Amino acid sequence: MPVITEKPIAAKVLVIGHRGASALRPEHTLASYTRAIADGADFIEPDLVMTKDGVMVARHENEIGSTTDVAAHPEFAARRTRKSIDGEEVSGWFSEDFTLAELKTLRARERLPQLRSTQYDGQFPIATLDEIIDFVAAESAVHGRVIGIIPEIKHGTYFRKLGLPMEDALLATLAANEYTLSAPLEIQSFEIGNLKYLRGKLAAGDRSNIRLLQLLGDDEQPPHDVAAVGGKLSYAQMMTPAGLREVAVYADAIGPNVRAIIPLRPDGTFAEPTALVRDAHAAGLELHPYTFRPENHFLPKHLWQGSDPHTFNEAGSIAEIRAYLDAGIDGFFTDAPALGRKALDEC
Repeated sequence: MPVITEKPIAAKVLVIGHRGASALRPEHTLASYTRAIADGADFIEPDLVMTKDGVMVARHENEIGSTTDVAAHPEFAARRTRKSIDGEEVSGWFSEDFTLAELKTLRARERLPQLRSTQYDGQFPIATLDEIIDFVAAESAVHGRVIGIIPEIKHGTYFRKLGLPMEDALLATLAANEYTLSAPLEIQSFEIGNLKYLRGKLAAGDRSNIRLLQLLGDDEQPPHDVAAVGGKLSYAQMMTPAGLREVAVYADAIGPNVRAIIPLRPDGTFAEPTALVRDAHAAGLELHPYTFRPENHFLPKHLWQGSDPHTFNEAGSIAEIRAYLDAGIDGFFTDAPALGRKALDEC
């Protein structure tokens, strides 16, 4: 396992409940956020997409067939279609083809039924951003601690072209709720232009509780808003020292894949760490990598417990997270916040 002495630059390392506690409950449901908070998450993460009538709801992407029971609703069968989303052809049902009232008739289901329990399928509705904020405010009062929210703008360019821009709507919602006027917030996106736009809007007002996180995808892939206008900038270029200095002009943190920090060898074991932590910190950026998942299937091979990829491997997940804590990360997304909290508190 790599031994690294790089130190984080944040005041404390943050445990971020990735889509809630998505290893234990269907993602982006209030039940998933409830479990994440109870298990010690500092932040919960709602990915945001738009409805036909302009309401922000929590789904990982606008295609809802993989995470809801929409396919079991004959009244919506004719809405199954195929679209180009961020440069990829996708078939299914899409949030922007449904009103909020229609989406509220659906129920969430497990995204990874081949690895995780489906016992909660059909129990929980889709949540709006307003509902999530009200819920987090109530949970904060119950637990006696401030809980942050780290919303992600999904498919920003796509929704803007549909006449459903998300950036101003998100800022307006955060400004209209008493809790989000002061609670820690971090808006994230894989695109660049919307974060730059938000930086300009935030600079014009007193919203010091809102930070911006530049998410980073596969090395050679460009951000979709860059690709949409023929640009060639790749995420790999954004992770160079010069690229990170450019990101630091408008963002406070980066969110790379965990393997951009400690890659895996061909045999699935840890390789030597990259320079990304050092370079990002030198640019003044925090690192909040994604995603730590507790099943063997997602872990480095040397940390597996047995040979079954389905195994919920608590010890292996904690060991993996600790390697990245040693590398100097400032926060991390995890599907199992209880394990993230244990890894952090027992260091």
